[in-house]
Formats: sequence, structure tokens, C-alpha cells
Amino acid sequence: MLRKIMTLATIVVAPFTIAFSQDSTKTEEPAKTTTITGSVDVYYRYNFANAKGSLVTNNATSFTNSHNSFELGMASVKVAHSFGKIGAVLDLGFGSRAKEFSYNETGITQAVKQAYLTYAPSSKVTFTMGKFATHVGYELLDPQLNRNYSMSYMFSYGPFSHTGLKMDVALTSSIGFMVGVANPTDYISAPFEKKFFLAQFHAGTANGKLTGYLNYVGGKDTAGTTQNQLDLVLIGKVSDKFSVGANGTVKFVKPDGGSSNSWGGAAIYLNADPTEKVGFTVRGEYFADKKGVISDGFGNPLLPTSVFEGTLTLNIKPVAGLTIMPELRFDSAKENYFLKHDGTGSKGTGSFILAAVYSF
Repeated sequence: MLRKIMTLATIVVAPFTIAFSQDSTKTEEPAKTTTITGSVDVYYRYNFANAKGSLVTNNATSFTNSHNSFELGMASVKVAHSFGKIGAVLDLGFGSRAKEFSYNETGITQAVKQAYLTYAPSSKVTFTMGKFATHVGYELLDPQLNRNYSMSYMFSYGPFSHTGLKMDVALTSSIGFMVGVANPTDYISAPFEKKFFLAQFHAGTANGKLTGYLNYVGGKDTAGTTQNQLDLVLIGKVSDKFSVGANGTVKFVKPDGGSSNSWGGAAIYLNADPTEKVGFTVRGEYFADKKGVISDGFGNPLLPTSVFEGTLTLNIKPVAGLTIMPELRFDSAKENYFLKHDGTGSKGTGSFILAAVYSF
């Protein structure tokens, strides 16, 4: 009788034991994480030429085309969501900075700085598809990620964004590469156009003191012009209070049926942080477009000269998240590219900017 009872109990309990055993071997579902970050920046710019009663700003770079005016740079919010190997990013910006960044778009799409999906089949490989900021250059769109508020010529006339597919591969902890294919530079939609090729190789020293990035973007744009740009970025950390950045770039442009020309530049960034509350950056940049390769879209040269600009920017951080950025900038051209207050030509100009950036 006891044997029958034990047999019956085994029959009843066995399915639950098996089910529990099966459940215990299941892989736990990856955690979902969502982060929200953002920033707001405002600025005032005064050009020393003081061109009263005119629209002259003596500004030939991005995001600060104003004079004697308080301006909203950009209000930005970025939502990043991840679920195991999958990620999604939506990065929106509102204001003149975002509008200039998405200059080829109209309406609400001008607010889309970035929107992309990622898939990482392993810890060493990540695929990204959508619209993402360019890998070319030292400077970035978001002001809290730069130590100068005004932008360089190389940033302003280089690519801003790419819409396409790329693959990032980490060969080691300090060496990796990226390859990708995208629409013509700065276009979200270009269904009938040939695609651009993207590439990057980066390597750094084991101690993290020196990192280098070799960048490439090239293809045929919507006007049939072949473009190839090579770009090198070096970042060196001397100490916790001093670092150096360098950027050099050259772009070759060949119109359909025309001859090849080029423009290029080089810049150095000296970054010092004497205290946690106060730092400064000196940027020196040389930029040359002597043959007027860069145009306004109607074939009119925008910068047919060579220019040197020197910029000194303080970074004052009174509280966490807030940076006050007083800035002095002087631009000097080989020709009379700039204007004096009376409208006559001038080889040089100076500007003062007071900016405030809050990020969270």
C-alpha cells in the first residue's frame, strides 16, 4: 500500500518537477534601459566692425551668424533605449543650430539631429542604421561637447551627418575600424542617387595618452560632383589639467566633366583646466579655398581665399551642468573678404561671444 502511495505521489509531482527544471534553465530576458539627456544653449555675439544698419555679420562659419543680438542656439533632447543587443536613439534639436545642421531638410525633419537603430551581435561588432552625426573632424554639433563655442571652418564646410548603414568593429580595446554606405552627405532621403562610402580607422596607446582617427567619406553628390575627403584627428592627454587636439582635412572635388580642385585646413586645440571650475581652450586654424571650390549652390564661391582664425574661449562652471563661455575670436584673410563698418573691404575682423550652455 505504501509503495502505491509513493508511486502515485511521484506521478503527480513529476510534471511540476520537470516544468520547474525547464524554467530554471531559461535565459533571463535582457534588461531594458532608457536614458534621457539634453541641453539648452544661448549666446550673444558682437562683431567689432559694428556694421550698423546692415545685415553684415562678418561670420563665415556655422551657428553664430548674428551681430549685437541675443540668440537661442539650440534646445536639444536625446532619448536612448537599449534592450539586450538592440538599441534605438532619437536625438531632437530646436533652434538655429539644429536648423543649420539639417539645412537640406524642411519642416519637422529639420529637428531630427539623429535617429538610428543599433544591433550588436557580439561585444566587438555593432551595426548602425539611420541618420547619425559624421565621424569626420574634431568638433561636434552639441555645444556642451566642444570647448570653443564658435565653430571652425573645417567643421562648417565638412559633412554634418550621414543617413545609411555602418559597421563598427573593435579589434582590441584600443584599435578598431568602421565602414559604411550612406546617402550623399547631409541628405536624409536620396532614393535615385549613388551612395557615399564611409570609413574610419582608430588606434590609441595602451595608457590612453594618445588616440588617432583616420577618416574618409567619398562619393558622387546630387549634382554629379565626385567628392573625396580625408581627415585626421589626434588627441593627446599630457596630464589631468592639459590636453592637445589636432585636426587636418583635405577635400577633393571634381564636377562632372570638369577638373579636380580641393580645399583643406589644419587646426590645433590647446586645452587647459587650472581648476575644476575654470578652464580655457585656444584654437588656431588655417583654412584655404583659394580656387573657390566651396559655393552657395548657385556656383558662387563662398570663401575664395585662405583664412587664419584664432579663438580663445573660457569655460567657467559655477554649478554642475552649467558652462559660461566668454570668447574672443579674430579672423584674418589673405584678401579683403570681410567688411568694415562703412562697408569697405577688410582682411580681418574680430568678434566677442558670451554663451551659456546647460546640459543634463
